Parts: sequence; structure tokens; C-alpha cells
Amino acid sequence: MINIENLSILVVDDMKSMRLTIRKMLKNLKIGKNLRFAEDGKQGLEVLHNTQCDLAIIDWNMPVMTGIEMLEKIRDDKAFRDLPVIMVTAEAERDIVSEVAESEIDGYLLKPLTLAALDGKIKAVIDKANHPDVVAKHRLKARDLEEMGDYETAIEQIRIALVHKPSASRLLRQLGLLHFKIKKNTIAEKCLLKAVSVNKQDTITRVYLADYYLRMNRLEEAGKYFLEILSLSNRYNDKAFDLGKKLLKNNFRRLSLDIFSRVIARSKKQNAAREKVIDICLANNEFEYPKALLDQSIKENPSNYDMIYKTGLIYQEVGDWEKALKYFIDVDRHVRSHVEAKFQIAKIYFMNRKVLQADDYLNQILRIDPRNEEALALRREI
Repeated sequence: MINIENLSILVVDDMKSMRLTIRKMLKNLKIGKNLRFAEDGKQGLEVLHNTQCDLAIIDWNMPVMTGIEMLEKIRDDKAFRDLPVIMVTAEAERDIVSEVAESEIDGYLLKPLTLAALDGKIKAVIDKANHPDVVAKHRLKARDLEEMGDYETAIEQIRIALVHKPSASRLLRQLGLLHFKIKKNTIAEKCLLKAVSVNKQDTITRVYLADYYLRMNRLEEAGKYFLEILSLSNRYNDKAFDLGKKLLKNNFRRLSLDIFSRVIARSKKQNAAREKVIDICLANNEFEYPKALLDQSIKENPSNYDMIYKTGLIYQEVGDWEKALKYFIDVDRHVRSHVEAKFQIAKIYFMNRKVLQADDYLNQILRIDPRNEEALALRREI
């Protein structure tokens, strides 16, 4: 049994002022005997490895290692995986809302913190740890059985838990994952589908479903769930890029571009996301969609000559040589050493039988790079 007054508490927050605020609040509430502090998730894990703690209060958004990354490390470590964790978050950080109910977080608090909220949340979390309900008991027993390799008995424990809580997506997800362990994929899929049907914000189960459909090469279904995931969380953008690329290669163009659009819209670094999508599209012979993205990038940053050059390449690919030439010349005027732009100009002039102009640009290239093979080959043609 954990005693409130004698708690050993770890507080993890990158802001010193927040750590001091929580320390003062805990002192006023007479909660906790030993307080320990860390500036990020990595430091927090070091504290846990070296010290016995009864409760962790972790900030959601931190450098080096975020709160949710630290939580995942905690739950994966048998030494302290059952540690009660309270996550602290700003109201604007919507990702936590979609994951808190069906993840391993015991509770969360919104900033700015109040004495009453902190007091109530700590007491509720500790009471739950001291007096786990029947569902928690069966779920934890199932976890132990799973680790022993007794999947069938673990499944029975989850089924018993579901009698008490039939619409718990976390339990349905666990049941599905256990059926994957015994190669009953059809039942596993049904369990995961039921989990997402009862919880519209269960991001985690949707990720498992998307991964399963990818393994089965059911790309359209994987894409459908990734669109839902991207409306709930920003944590899976890298996976979304990979899936979008795969969909594009397999002729699911519309679905691929919908995924890319959603990633860009929800990304904190929209320019970087847009540029990554443009490169993926160009590498896979998709030109119409990146045209609009490039126009937007150039509008926002008219001196981004890499984007201007890529726009020229797109117009060149679709056969609009006049527009392509305009973009390449714009690059050449501002970046005089841009050999690639000069070469594209030379090619277009040569194609239009403007041999002298083409030869002039080839000379410019060879002054910069005397062994440029493309320029030398085009000069031989002239």
C-alpha cells in the first residue's frame, strides 16, 4: 500500500519554474516525503533506474525525450512498469486527449495547475494503485501469462475482464494482439475493429490495424486507417510518409495524396513536410500535386531557389518547356553557380535549335566544372 504523505515522487519537466511550482504545491498539500527532479525523459529514466519512486509526474512536451516516449520506456521495463504516472500537458496539445484513455497513462492534468486539481488527481491515482479494480487484476494477470507464453489462458483472463467492461477498447486491443500471437489473424482483426468502433479516438489500435493491413499488403485499408490516425495525432508522420510513398507506387494515387495533404496540414514544420512530399512525388512521376505545393512554397519564400528549380523540372516533365525555361532562368540569375539550372537551359535552347545560346550555357558549366559529363555529351551533339 502506498502512503500519500510518504510518497517518493519524481517530477520531470524541462522548465525549472514548473518544477519549483509543483514542489511548492506538493509541500502545501503535505503530499510526498522525497521529491526528485529531472529536466527531460532521459534524465527521468536515470533517476528511476537508481531510485525507488512511488509516482511520476511527467510533462508531455519536453526536449531530448518527450513525456510519452518516457512513458513507453517505463512500461517496457519490468523493474518499474507498474509505476503510477500522471502526465501534465498544455490544453493545446490535443494528441494526449486521443491517447490518454486507452494508453498506459494513469491520469493527466492540464496546465495551469491548481492545488485542488493536483491534490485530487494524485489521490485518485494512488487509490487506484492501492485498490485495483477487478478489470485491472485480470488485465495484469493476462500480461503475466502472456510473458510466460501461455497465450490461451491470457486470452481467457481478458475475456473475463471484458465481461465487466465490454466496451473497453484497451481490453479489446489486448485480446486482438493475443490472437495474433496464436496465429488467429481473423479473430485478431475482428477484435481490433471492434476496439476502434467503440472508441473513435483510439489512435493506438488504429496503428496496429494499419500495420496489420500493411503486412497483408491490403494497402487501401491501411491508408484508410492512417487518414484517421493523422486526424488524431502527429506522432506517426514518418510512418505516413512511408505509406503514402508505397500507395503512390501501387497506383493508389488519390489515397496517397490525401495522406500527404493531411500530414502537411497537421505538421508543426509545414515547409519541411511539403518539401519531403514534393521529393517523394517527383521520384514517383507524380507532377500535378507537387505543382500546387511548389507554388505555395515559392509564394511563402520567393528566394527558395531549390523549390524554383524543382518547379522548372515539373513543367519540363509535363512538356511546358516555356514555363520550365522561365523558372530555370530565374534560378540562374540569382544563383550563378547552379550548374543543374544552366544545363536545363542549355537542353531547352538546343531542343529549340538555339545552338549559340545552348553553347554559351555549356561554356559556363564547363568553366565551373570542366569534366561535367552531361555538358560534354551535349556539346558533342552540337
